[in-house]
Amino acid sequence: MKYFGGCDAGSTYTKCVILDENGKMVAHTTLKSKINAVESAKIALEETIKQVPELHDASDLTYLIGTGYGRNKVPFANENISEISCHAMGVHVADPSVTSIIDIGGQDIKGIAIDPKDGTVQNFAMNDKCSAGTGRFFEAMARSFEMDLDDFCNLSLKANNIIPITSQCTVFCESEVISLVGEGKPMEDIAAGIMMSVAKRCFVMAKKAGATDSITLTGGCAKNAGLKQAIEKVLHLKVKDLPIDPQLMGALGAAEYARQKGLKEAN
Repeated sequence: MKYFGGCDAGSTYTKCVILDENGKMVAHTTLKSKINAVESAKIALEETIKQVPELHDASDLTYLIGTGYGRNKVPFANENISEISCHAMGVHVADPSVTSIIDIGGQDIKGIAIDPKDGTVQNFAMNDKCSAGTGRFFEAMARSFEMDLDDFCNLSLKANNIIPITSQCTVFCESEVISLVGEGKPMEDIAAGIMMSVAKRCFVMAKKAGATDSITLTGGCAKNAGLKQAIEKVLHLKVKDLPIDPQLMGALGAAEYARQKGLKEAN
């Protein structure tokens, strides 16, 4: 049996996936990225390889592809592919009926349109000029609320109203939130305003990419229940849930590309 790897070296989390030659996911790992991207990728790979008895180290993989923010830092990788292509392929593998993605990573927001025939990218749009609406943004907002990130992400679900957030910058948004809390505004309503503000940014990226009604969320922020609810309100449609952890889509897509290339070279 041949095995193929994908390593998504993200700015916040590093993810690895191993597929067998039939395309079955046999192992995966997600861990917090360290300052040293090479070390993060190495540890994630080692942890993933441990889950497959036939494998001893990365050299036992037939083919390995790196992707993500630190893709050039993935040790042992045969090649690197952009995270946009890998997220598209990962979603296509997880659910071929999905043709559009909103990917909310640690440092940027992307809208991606997928070719339903083969999982390649038809079009994309990206906002990487500002961290507002990214994973790091939500971490900053949780600190402003003096809450755990998971608790903050669920807070807006309890809102009775949405208090508009006008600031488009993380720093100014933090100041605005602190002022609103100081005024005694309900925290859940402020949180709902934050989620709606980000959802509107996501809508712009999705529209620029030419997104269709068959849309899903990827990246760690896809697990943010409050944000998902806000995005569904803005889009006026139900976001599709994936059968595989949405945070693994980049690594899964990289592993699938590795499988395709590895099997092609073997033939």
